[in-house]
Amino acid sequence: MSCAETIDVTEVLTRLYKAENILLLCHKNPDGDTIGSSAALYHALKRLGKTVAVLCADPIPPRYDYMQIGLFDGSFEPAYVVAVDVAGIQLFGDAVREYSERTDLCIDHHPSNTGYADAILLDGSAAATAELMYDVLCAMNAEIDPLVAECLYTGVATDTGCFKFANTTARTHAVAAKLIEAGADVARLNSILFENKSRSRLAVEQLALENLEYHFDGRCALTHLTKEEIAATGAEPDDLEGVTGIPRAIEGVEVGVTLRQQPTGSYKISVRTVLGKDASAIAAHLGGGGHKQAAGCELLGSLENAKSAVLAEVERELCRES
Repeated sequence: MSCAETIDVTEVLTRLYKAENILLLCHKNPDGDTIGSSAALYHALKRLGKTVAVLCADPIPPRYDYMQIGLFDGSFEPAYVVAVDVAGIQLFGDAVREYSERTDLCIDHHPSNTGYADAILLDGSAAATAELMYDVLCAMNAEIDPLVAECLYTGVATDTGCFKFANTTARTHAVAAKLIEAGADVARLNSILFENKSRSRLAVEQLALENLEYHFDGRCALTHLTKEEIAATGAEPDDLEGVTGIPRAIEGVEVGVTLRQQPTGSYKISVRTVLGKDASAIAAHLGGGGHKQAAGCELLGSLENAKSAVLAEVERELCRES
């Protein structure tokens, strides 16, 4: 049950201005939005003279090195903890539990946010947390220079699938335009984020296609990747993120599901849907959440049990009248 105090941008600034020794937390298996939004806030706070650093339970993929993120090295004792783009406390990962359990502020765009922080700035209509973070930095009168613009553009572009997903709005494009005007090199960034693929990434995609299954007269496509299969490809965590879009991209498929086994043995479930079908409803019944067209959860147990649980919820959603 949510117990967070809902605050606005003005109150966020009041609290950040007062805060010292600030730790910014990303979610585990970090994507472009949690990283880009955190990096943008890191640079803005750093320029205010704040002691600030970013922490994630998993390594930040090397392709995001252009953001010049200052990672937490234990050189200061965090006094104020800010979660960025993290909908629930279970998404932090055990490696940062010491800090995640005392989150002072959360800045997020997931309507499914559980309200675990003491205070929250939430805009469920924003396509990405980076879109909301742009408002925060503008209110702060922070300089949106090319470095910060590229951090924010990364978040906006990745969470919208390069502006292809249904969450993309006119405001999303307006923010992106401002970031381009501020100096974001979008041709270079789009190449890094959406075109360049490692050989291991291609091996993972091939595996996902080999494991593809169709259910409910082809209205659902499901694939899975076990930890042994992933290890055999040599893929890094960053290589696995784009695979979630493969099942949903198939003609006639309304719900695409990817089951990816974690090193601990559990399965990370990613659900992608067409308009009219609610991915967040499917995930919520399994203890997760997200957006209407993109959501997820994590399940314990065997592959077959995980598949059965997910497919039961997919069937429920497919049978629901739009």
